[in-house]
Amino acid sequence: MTQSDLAVVVLAAGMGTRMRSDLPKVLHAIAGKPMLRHVLDAVEPLAPERIVVVTGPGMPQVEAVASPHKTVVQAERLGTGHAVMAARDALSGLLPNGDVMVVFGDSPFISTTTLAGMRALRGEGAEIVALGFEPADPAPYGRLLLNDAGELTEVVETADAAADPAKAWILDQRLCNAGALLGRAGTLYDLLDRVGNDNAKGEYYLTEIFGLARQAGHRMLVQRAAEEEVLGVNSKAELAGAEAIAQERLRRQAMDAGVTLIDPATVWLSHDTKLGRDVVVHPSVVFRPGVSVGAGAVIHSFSHLEGAKVAAGAQVGPFARLRPGAELGEGARVGNFVEVKNASLGEGAKANHLTYLGDAEVGAGANVGAGTITCNYDGFGKHRTQIGAGAFIGSNTALVAPVTVGPGAIVGAGSTIVADVPGDALAVARGQQVTKDGAAKKFRENKKAPK
Repeated sequence: MTQSDLAVVVLAAGMGTRMRSDLPKVLHAIAGKPMLRHVLDAVEPLAPERIVVVTGPGMPQVEAVASPHKTVVQAERLGTGHAVMAARDALSGLLPNGDVMVVFGDSPFISTTTLAGMRALRGEGAEIVALGFEPADPAPYGRLLLNDAGELTEVVETADAAADPAKAWILDQRLCNAGALLGRAGTLYDLLDRVGNDNAKGEYYLTEIFGLARQAGHRMLVQRAAEEEVLGVNSKAELAGAEAIAQERLRRQAMDAGVTLIDPATVWLSHDTKLGRDVVVHPSVVFRPGVSVGAGAVIHSFSHLEGAKVAAGAQVGPFARLRPGAELGEGARVGNFVEVKNASLGEGAKANHLTYLGDAEVGAGANVGAGTITCNYDGFGKHRTQIGAGAFIGSNTALVAPVTVGPGAIVGAGSTIVADVPGDALAVARGQQVTKDGAAKKFRENKKAPK
């Protein structure tokens, strides 16, 4: 049996009513990435011949995240067994002798290692492989019962065990069903054909196949996983708990790689955040997706970075915002209340205070004074500003794009620049100052005069 014999069915049709959201459950993000994408990222390294994502009606957003994998629609939400049946036609060519793995799109921490372990047990001759775990509180879960040979013999729901005194001993068992499973495709679908819906909800449950498999004499084994790995997310509270787990993992990975987090609990990372060796991150910093920070850079408190590249030795913040397309060269500095969007600062360039740099290129060693803005939008389109190497932009300057300030040029404070400034030139564009001796004193006296 080779890897090409494998198909994976990802169940992602649920709206997640407990989420109280118009967004499909599997699209809620953990560490900046939809839960469904987390699951697909764990499945793809198995190199299955195909991945089929089962969605519900009217879920184009789920289909977009699932791309390029095939999606099928479960027209009626009639249970997990029914959802796997909905994928049957999409598995043509794999039946009956290929393998089908079933995983859940709302379990963001499932690992490739665990899924590969299920595949290995299938290779040892198990017709069905279940995924099991030992939770701190097993009460909500069905128990997996094993024989002396370690083979799975039965899955018993808590309610059934509690209702039958003869089964009370089962409540003391800690190995529980995590839901995911793997089996020979023909066997799996033969069993599903026999699953009924004689229950309170009238649904077809995937767990029913275990009892049917035992009756048919099929050998079943269990792959074990940590409780955290098989965590399912069904509510906003559980989503927050999952985010906390992801953040703790990411922070630990960053610190193990040589990053200094002054107050780790207040730093929020994304799944793809890249922080170099000896980067220092001060408290209360948010990294949204698409950020890389080079070795030795410092990110000061209350800064927000998204889609940005920060080179080695650069400094950001405090209270800075780097938006998508922001790029800081080595040793560049972006200070407090500076916003950078789709703009680059060359090596050693500085914008230390109260500045907006949008759709701009700032050359190496240039200095952008406090209160400077690039006026990049004219109400119809965006335009770029070019600031040459070594240029000096005085405080409270407005650069009306498209405009270029040449290398080594100086722009006087308070200027509004609407035309290009040649290299090494001095440009001042402001109203002429008028001074009237004694006028201030006369003004005050007039204000005090009786009326």
